[in-house]
Formats: sequence, structure tokens, C-alpha cells
Amino acid sequence: MTPPDAPRAGRGAWADSGVETVAPGVHRIPLPLPGDGLTAVNVYALVHDGRVTLVDSGWSFGPGLDVLTDSLARLDIDLGQLDRVLVTHFHRDHLTLAFRLRELFGTRVLLGEGERPSLEYVIAGHADGQRSWLIRWGAEELRASLDALPPAPDSRYETPDEWIAAPAEMVVGERRLRAIPTPGHTRGHLVFADVDHGLLFSGDHVLPQITPSIAVESLRPELPLGDFLSSLQLVRELPDLHLLPAHGPADRRSHGRIDELMEHHRARLAATREAVRGRSLTALEAARLLPWTRREHTFVELDVHNQLLAVAETAAHLDVLVRDGALAVDETHDVRTYTLAPGGTDAHGHE
Repeated sequence: MTPPDAPRAGRGAWADSGVETVAPGVHRIPLPLPGDGLTAVNVYALVHDGRVTLVDSGWSFGPGLDVLTDSLARLDIDLGQLDRVLVTHFHRDHLTLAFRLRELFGTRVLLGEGERPSLEYVIAGHADGQRSWLIRWGAEELRASLDALPPAPDSRYETPDEWIAAPAEMVVGERRLRAIPTPGHTRGHLVFADVDHGLLFSGDHVLPQITPSIAVESLRPELPLGDFLSSLQLVRELPDLHLLPAHGPADRRSHGRIDELMEHHRARLAATREAVRGRSLTALEAARLLPWTRREHTFVELDVHNQLLAVAETAAHLDVLVRDGALAVDETHDVRTYTLAPGGTDAHGHE
């Protein structure tokens, strides 16, 4: 999670409009995200047999469609050549422009089966379910400030043409992409690995400059950080691939960046455990004791949206520590409080 003035993926030449050929027949097209801290989202165009498959689509709000049109024109491609969109996860900046493309050009939209509950929840018009966790996190005091935030620009969500029952193999021209479930950022996130050509379309699972937020969704799993760490290890077992992320430059290898993310969370788990030592804390209270971002901002320096993300992130780490026997949890009146477990050890076996 990154507050507005922190180093983040939204800064740098990678976000400028244009086309970057990252491999033969594979082109990175950054589309703008108006008003979003990430600034841009990478869409990848895979050209094959006179057709084009996209990995992710961008956001239906703002100038994304015009930028996509102009960028593809530089490749002598028009939108009528779009065959399908393979979507890594259901967040609006990855999915919603795909439905606009389907409406205009008949482009097929494919999304992982694991995202079905979350997408159906949003389509049904439910309020942001993540805020219902505020009570459990001892953070109900944030509700009024969150409710006062202006609503996000409207995005139309629809059902995809096909649910990808991953793990699965997707044939794209001469390429074979492995659709691999990588829950954590969302419960149904997918990455697409082109092992034969050494490419990993990593969505928001592995980002080169920032740490992906964990379970930023309404239907939050019980142990999202545990899911994320297991998913990182799964992808780490693939060959070392050229990382093609959804945000940030395409200039890293997968193994090195995954190792950095694993080390970040090991350090964060240790810091979270230390914050609880000698205390009984809710997730909000623990979040207030921890530094945030590379600049080590205090919790009160964050805006309310990032405070929500900070509490959610802290809760994810606390619950992994409970699973690992380092902490004990008590849930009274629906509020979880955490204490150091008697004789508990951390992830490294330290008392």
C-alpha cells in the first residue's frame, strides 16, 4: 500500500503513453488511470495470426479506450482485430474496459473461476464488504471518514464470456500460456506463464517496484497473506522468467523480485510480532505502532483510504502469526485482539 507521496509504480517513464515491444509479438501498452495513485496499468498485446489477444484491458473510465486505439494503430492494428482479453483479476483497472471492447467489437472476455464469487457480489450491488471487517479489526472509528470519501467513478461490471478453470493451458497463436491460480492480492488472481518464451504476465501478483496490497476486495478470505506467500512460492518454482507486470516497468526477472517480496513479508511478520509483544492489540492498534512505506510514515500521516489498507495489511500479518503459533487471538464482541502466545515462536523458530 502506498500513500500519495511515497515512491510507487506510478512514477517513471514506463507510465508514458506509447508502445514497448518486450518480446517478439508482445507489446506493452500503458493505459492511464485518472485520479488513481498507480497512474497507469500495463496492457499486453499478443499479436498472432492476424489477431490480437490482450492480457488485461484497462479501466473503462477515462481516456483508456482512446489511448489503446492510438497505441494499437502504431502497430497497424485496429480494435476489430482483438480476439479476446485474458484478465488477471477482477479489479476495475484490469477488467472493465474489456466489457466496453466486447460491446463495441465482440471481443471475448475471460476471467479466472476463482473470481466468480467476488464479481457476482459486485454485480449484485452489494456495498464494499471490506468495511464490514472494520469491527473485527477494532477499526470502526474509520467508518465515518471512509463514508465521507467521494465515490469512485462508475465502472460497469458484467459476467465474462468464459471462466478460466485454472490451472489451465491457453493457446495463443504459437504460444502456450499456463494460467496459474495465485490468490493473495485477490482470491481468484491468475498469472499467465509463457515458459517456452521465458515470459511471465504477472498482473498484480508480482510487481517490480511496490508490494501488492493483500485482499483488497469485498469477500476477503480468512488467511489472504498465507495464500499470497504460498502463491509466490509456487511461481518461484517456475524457471526464472522475464517479469511483465501490470504496474511498473518490464525490466525485472521473476526470481529476484519474488525473493525480495518474500523477504519483505518475513521482516514485516517479525515487526508485527514485536509490536504485539507485552500487549493485547487489535489490528488497528498494531497498525498504529508500525511504520508504513519505504519512507516509514506513521499511521496518522496516511490518508483514510491508506489507513484502511494499512489495517487490512496488519490483520493479514497478525492472522499468519496466529496460524504459525507465534500469537494467540481472542474474539470477544466480534473484535479480534492479539497477544503473544505462551511459548510461541515466530516463523524462524525464535521465541
